[in-house]
Amino acid sequence: MMKKLYFWLVILFLAAQIACKNEIVSQESNSSKQESNLAVDVQPSVKTPENLAESIKAVKPFFQPMGKAAPNEWLATFKEDGQTFEDYINENPTLPTAERKTIYIQPIGRFDKTQLKTIKLAAEYMQAFFNLPVKLLPEKTFAKPHPFKSHRTNKYTKKQQVRTGYVLEEILLPNLPKDAAALIGFTVEDLYPNESFNYVFGQASFEKRVGVWSLFRLAENAGREQFLTRTLKIAVHETGHMFSIAHCTKYECVMSGTNHLNETDKRPVDACPECMAKICWMTGYQPEIRYENLAKFCRSAGLKSEADKFLQKKVAVGKS
Repeated sequence: MMKKLYFWLVILFLAAQIACKNEIVSQESNSSKQESNLAVDVQPSVKTPENLAESIKAVKPFFQPMGKAAPNEWLATFKEDGQTFEDYINENPTLPTAERKTIYIQPIGRFDKTQLKTIKLAAEYMQAFFNLPVKLLPEKTFAKPHPFKSHRTNKYTKKQQVRTGYVLEEILLPNLPKDAAALIGFTVEDLYPNESFNYVFGQASFEKRVGVWSLFRLAENAGREQFLTRTLKIAVHETGHMFSIAHCTKYECVMSGTNHLNETDKRPVDACPECMAKICWMTGYQPEIRYENLAKFCRSAGLKSEADKFLQKKVAVGKS
């Protein structure tokens, strides 16, 4: 009898504790909603500037809306809401400033001539893409042997991989220049973020202005032009994250997430209308000048079809 009484007392006590916690959570949730509503009342959302609204409209025909993801594609794996231009400008994004406006590129590892040339071209493309100065730093090498918990052997490929968090936190962040808008590591090592991932092409911090990407997988079954365009896509994608630009889910866009190279190859080398507006807004870039500069780069890099597309976009925004 005493055991039964004790049992029911324990049950009642636990039920009371759960009810108390639920009430606290409910109160906190209601409080957060009140604070959120108050913030909206005090700070009304910023609307899209008229000139950018016209440019967004002008280049829409050049981009495919994002369709339904195939089972092995990014949006089938990760459910994301996307980020409109107005979302972006109202979310207090990390932006370049007068004191911090240079993008630095840090090569890490040993590169062959083709890889080094591709990195230099990526630096030129990033400058045209973001309208910010880009500086290429002298090459560094990883410490050997790798520090504990900084690497692993991939169970599928049996190749060594470097953990992205180690590169971001222990190599890049301590060496972030004072005038850096962003510091990006380029490596030929394969990368992984944690044990739940097979690999990643790159990773960047939304707040700390550091990021890393890898050339390791980009040359797979690729000629010179495809290797270059893959590199350009990963470079500006990860850099965009460091300026708080989230994955795009509205269009096929260079800022859309990718799970594998086939998906990367589907993406354009350019930002969609919404993401283009984010870049132009954050740096004061005129869309017409941006497309002209990107066309010049593509012509000089031998990417004729891409140059033609950028020129068409330039004409379209010039008429808007």
